[in-house]
Amino acid sequence: MAKWMSFYVDEIEKSRPQAFYPCMCVVQARISSTRLPGKILKSVLGKPLLTFLVERLRQIQGIEGIIIATTKNPADNAIAEYCDHEGLHCVRASEEDVLSRYVAACEAFDLEVAIRITSDCPLLDPDLVSSGLALFAQKYESLDYLSNTLVRTFPRGMDFEIIRTDSLKKAYFEAKTAVEKEHVTPYIYNHPEKFRLANLLQKQDQSHFRLTVDTPEDFELIRLLLEEIYPKKPEFRLSDILLALKEHPDWIKINSHVVQKA
Repeated sequence: MAKWMSFYVDEIEKSRPQAFYPCMCVVQARISSTRLPGKILKSVLGKPLLTFLVERLRQIQGIEGIIIATTKNPADNAIAEYCDHEGLHCVRASEEDVLSRYVAACEAFDLEVAIRITSDCPLLDPDLVSSGLALFAQKYESLDYLSNTLVRTFPRGMDFEIIRTDSLKKAYFEAKTAVEKEHVTPYIYNHPEKFRLANLLQKQDQSHFRLTVDTPEDFELIRLLLEEIYPKKPEFRLSDILLALKEHPDWIKINSHVVQKA
């Protein structure tokens, strides 16, 4: 038996049903970062990177809001202050046990479904997440978890996971290792006998593109892309990013050597 169901993004029904369950984007964010401290508040075009992500999340169809899930570390007071200034919900919990942070966010807002987003993906395509949420709604009775990362065909930096809150809670109570707690969903996708999993694919493999921010080189590429695209088209999509990279092929080399942390 297959570990998960697979669906292609271009085969999702065009009519996107409004999510009928309480669902919000939950964005994990903190100031500390091993390779690029403070990256999410670094400025491009006079805005913090986190603002670009929030703008894009607000374009997702079917969500009721955005929660920034940060830590109780005093260093992350800056994130809480940012949320106050931007009118965003903020939940503060464990720094290392990020799984418990997600459970706390879901419980605080009585969510039935959470869309897990990481704050290092400021170029995330809202249409892609909207498609995933539409599929999750259509298959709601047969899914616990849907992502586009079980098998990667989209660029890194386009990552999202849609998870039932009861599945997150089950993982929280059953997960034992530090890795399972820090990275939130490994317990879920590594136990297909316990959870109903699905993966969203596209027919063209673009997984070699790196559009996330973890290193200075990553930030340099994101800066160039935003400065090129955003002033002309603030609501840009992945196709616009790929067009810019086609027009500036040397940009791809800026972070092509970066190895993703395990």
